[in-house]
Amino acid sequence: MDKFSYIANAHVSYIDELYASYKSDPESIDPSWKEFFDGFDFALTNYGEEENGSAAAASSPSTAKNGSLATPGTIMDMEQLPKEIKVRALIHAHRSRAHLRSKTNPVRERRDRKALIDPQDFGLGDADMNTEFQAGNEIGIGKAKLSDIISALKKIYEGSMGFEYLYIRDPEILDWFKTKVEKEALAFNPATEEKKRILFKLNQAVVFENFLHTKYLGQKRFSLEGGESTIPFLDAVINGAANLGAEEVMIGMAHRGRLNVLANIMGKTYEQIFSEFEGTAKPDLTMGDGDVKYHMGYSSDIVTPQDKKIHLKLAPNPSHLEAVNPVVEGFIRAKIDSEHKGDATKALPILIHGDAAVAGQGIVYEVTQMAGLKGYHTGGTIHFVINNQVGFTTDFDDARSSIYCTDVAKIIDAPVIHVNGDDAEAVVFAAKLAAEFRQKFGKDIFVDMVCYRRHGHNESDEPKFTQPELYNIISKHPNPREVYIKKLTERGDIDAKIAKQMDKEFRQLLQDRLNMVKEKPLPYQATKFEREWGTLRRSKPEDFDKSPETGVSSEAIETVAKALTFIPKGFKAIKQIEVQMKQRKDMFFDSKSLNWAAAELLAYGSLLLEGKTVRLTGQDVQRGTFSHRHAVIHDANSNQPFNSLHEMPERKGKFSIYNSLLSEYAVLGFEYGYGMANPNSLTIWEAQFGDFANGAQTMIDQFISSGESKWQKQNGLVMLLPHGYEGQGPEHSNARPERFLQLSAEYNMVVANITEPSNFFHLLRRQLAWEFRKPCVVMSPKSLLRHPKVMSPLDEFTSGSFKEIITDSNADPKKVKRVILCSGKVYYDLEEVREKEKIDQVAIIRVEQLHPLPKKQILEALKPYKGAEVVWVQEEPENMGYWTYILRLLHKELPMDVIARKVSASPATGYNKVHVEEQKSIINKALKL
Repeated sequence: MDKFSYIANAHVSYIDELYASYKSDPESIDPSWKEFFDGFDFALTNYGEEENGSAAAASSPSTAKNGSLATPGTIMDMEQLPKEIKVRALIHAHRSRAHLRSKTNPVRERRDRKALIDPQDFGLGDADMNTEFQAGNEIGIGKAKLSDIISALKKIYEGSMGFEYLYIRDPEILDWFKTKVEKEALAFNPATEEKKRILFKLNQAVVFENFLHTKYLGQKRFSLEGGESTIPFLDAVINGAANLGAEEVMIGMAHRGRLNVLANIMGKTYEQIFSEFEGTAKPDLTMGDGDVKYHMGYSSDIVTPQDKKIHLKLAPNPSHLEAVNPVVEGFIRAKIDSEHKGDATKALPILIHGDAAVAGQGIVYEVTQMAGLKGYHTGGTIHFVINNQVGFTTDFDDARSSIYCTDVAKIIDAPVIHVNGDDAEAVVFAAKLAAEFRQKFGKDIFVDMVCYRRHGHNESDEPKFTQPELYNIISKHPNPREVYIKKLTERGDIDAKIAKQMDKEFRQLLQDRLNMVKEKPLPYQATKFEREWGTLRRSKPEDFDKSPETGVSSEAIETVAKALTFIPKGFKAIKQIEVQMKQRKDMFFDSKSLNWAAAELLAYGSLLLEGKTVRLTGQDVQRGTFSHRHAVIHDANSNQPFNSLHEMPERKGKFSIYNSLLSEYAVLGFEYGYGMANPNSLTIWEAQFGDFANGAQTMIDQFISSGESKWQKQNGLVMLLPHGYEGQGPEHSNARPERFLQLSAEYNMVVANITEPSNFFHLLRRQLAWEFRKPCVVMSPKSLLRHPKVMSPLDEFTSGSFKEIITDSNADPKKVKRVILCSGKVYYDLEEVREKEKIDQVAIIRVEQLHPLPKKQILEALKPYKGAEVVWVQEEPENMGYWTYILRLLHKELPMDVIARKVSASPATGYNKVHVEEQKSIINKALKL
């Protein structure tokens, strides 16, 4: 490591080049370098003569003592620099690297990370300690002795907090943060009332864990012991944000400390929490299967010490670490878009991470990368890491390559505060700074609280198997409350009397809890969205016998059609778009028959006229992967976008369509969160190809398919997954419908494969027409987007409803010997050959909705074909697609066989010739050719 490249470890020759640029034009370089060189020149002018009596000595050509590290006579020749510059370099080095030496670890010494911030690293020695330097102005203490400058730097940068921020590229933010750190951290001394508040929250946190440890010994509870300062942190963040205009906070966190947060931040009573422990809470299984106590969500209204009312939410989450993060962000975005009219300061997301998870789970990177994107921005997230230095049994050496678990913060220039969890005041300072930073700049900030875990991963786990040395230390270590009381008493901040009084209160509180003294639950007022959810109900089996009416008036169609075919004055569209717009106009106003894209956009437009929200995201959705949607068009000369539905004058609802970042897991999670918040939003995620959804399998398994059963949370999210065998190979043919069907039960979600534009229109509208909400997974088309037969006359949009099955209007039941049941695109392949070969002995019934399976309708549709054999036909391999599901649900009522591709490990062949042969074989077999 270059000993003297103290400024962010920059290369010496690079700094010389920068200095040369500065000399020719000071404005041509980065502001932070300009500031440094300004100081350098100032010192050279004013103090250049201090060494060897002449200014020329500053650039003496003698060989540098630091060998080849710098060319003699250049700016980086540390030996030749005036002392004033060396002191400035020392200050800069502390800002850049002193976090490596800060005392953030409460239970063991930190490793030597080669911080290189000692005076001797800068050619300064004992003889200089009493010399006064102007550089003291840099850190706000005025001209000062070197010894005073060093002690101020140690206090700011080498105490209980380590700050990483010098990589921030916005000069205003960098300067603000640096000032906060150097002025306020140095002077931070909370008022007596605030100290009592910190101690009170620590008392609560410790009481809770002691209570549990006494009353439910050995039960899994994922205790917060060792990390109790989390409670004063959250208290300070929430109070700070409320003072700066926040009206609601949503927390996403894993299981560690969750019950403590519920009791001491959210205000959930012990009685409510422990009836779940005792098993006295009577489960209502009609509402679903429920979940374990440390996964459930909660909402409350609290009043801060400054008398501000703030709404709190804790998101329900699975054990899959960090999976809840995008859900929280999506939920908050929905609130910002609707309830807060775009004002992000009103709603704050807080994500609480574990050290192993924040470093190891890829979803963290995806969500962090969303932070500044217009489709996903939530006005900044406060990230809080409960860093207990162990992941289950894994040491941090095995858990990450980076020095810190929070290094992902640097990709978005988010500052990081590392803080010692035993220093409650430092933790609260970090909390207040985080709240102020977020509310002022609307950006993410990370607080990494280094603490420890008193017990094993759960309370029945033995940590000494894997960390015997560390756990010997922890077993003797006082808890943060004891540490704080000792500190306060020693400092004389609160006299022994107050300390004693609060200790008495602490013991009384614990005794009250153990005696199960009744607590009064907090009053609660439902939010606007919660009241809207309250007007909905849970579904009943009979709801799926027939779909509700979802047609729209001719006037509505005309209004949307005008908007979809309008090009603003002076807008120059490219040739292909002009052709598309002409075709669109013709469909709506002349042929009066719509293709897939027109039907889809009409569904969105009609909902916007009714005041509903429509949000569609995914990779390349504005144009559409298959260049069919063109919801947003671009000016050929200026590249200016024009969003037809957003600009529709009669629009009452909000229309958003965003091309997403290249992520599936986080984006799908975000949209789930958006749909979870707003019951009147048609929230849609479209995959580029259907099988790419498997990158988001965690969201599908843990939230979409099971959220209603586990947490009683309904969600109307729609997933559009392009699917169909067209010779595009194994990765672009199959959206894995079998996986969704395997997850389908108890009316938990809709799975569909639709063949007509009008039916797709009715399906989308049905999502909000129902008196309940269900996730909906559509195997959406590719080649059918432009198939000449895939058109629907306009009169199919003005009346009617979604058709779960489509019967065969061309077949004569008397002649039919075989009835084919199928779903999706294969219908058109069958129909084309049936028509061409004039086959009249085969009828084809399309199952448009696979789950909930319209069993009654299928059996009813088969009645006219007495004696005919029934076969299921699919283009997917026999072990994929719908066959296993259909067989399971219909085998008792309907004996049938299957015609499909052979059982296969890969979804499709990569050879087009083989594909054509396979497809031909399926069709010929099905039609008995």
